[in-house]
Amino acid sequence: MRVAAVVFDVGNVLFPWSPRLLYERLIDDDRALDAFLRDIVTEAWHFQHDVGRPFAESSAELIALHPEHAALITAWGERFSDSIGPALPGMAELVTELDEAGVPLFGITNFSGEFWVPFRARERAIFDRFRDIVVSGDERLVKPDPAIYALAIDRFGLPADRMIFIDDRLDNVEGARAAGMHAHHFTGAEPLRAELARHGLV
Repeated sequence: MRVAAVVFDVGNVLFPWSPRLLYERLIDDDRALDAFLRDIVTEAWHFQHDVGRPFAESSAELIALHPEHAALITAWGERFSDSIGPALPGMAELVTELDEAGVPLFGITNFSGEFWVPFRARERAIFDRFRDIVVSGDERLVKPDPAIYALAIDRFGLPADRMIFIDDRLDNVEGARAAGMHAHHFTGAEPLRAELARHGLV
């Protein structure tokens, strides 16, 4: 059966995401910046937000452990969108082309629900083209848990094998394939365009 719809991840597929993008504006010393990102606002700490834990709770705990960094930890919540750069090269154009061709666009993203709201508002030009986006923090399910793909497939209203899922992480790509979706490991806009052309979408 022909692929009819495209399902995008957001971070590092549509937009570059890195805590360094935020904190390099706030910490001048490179060694101090590296240490802060390695030891304080770690990936494991941030993952709590993707699962749905409120920033107010996680930040209070972290500030209690590292009171000397209270202002920097608070900045994570206040300025999270600054950790996300402009759309990756070629991706805004590809989204526009697909939408204008009538290809249904969806998303599945590991993202804090509370951080998602202002970020989505900032990038309406892209996200208003999407019919639905499953946000892990709202659902309290994260990729590559099979449950988040099952939820998305049900919500999007198309058979799994009529959708192609795009993600920069292989474990998430494999999770989508296990759920019956076509999937592509994202390495850039041009290889993705070639894959979508193979399916007759561009």
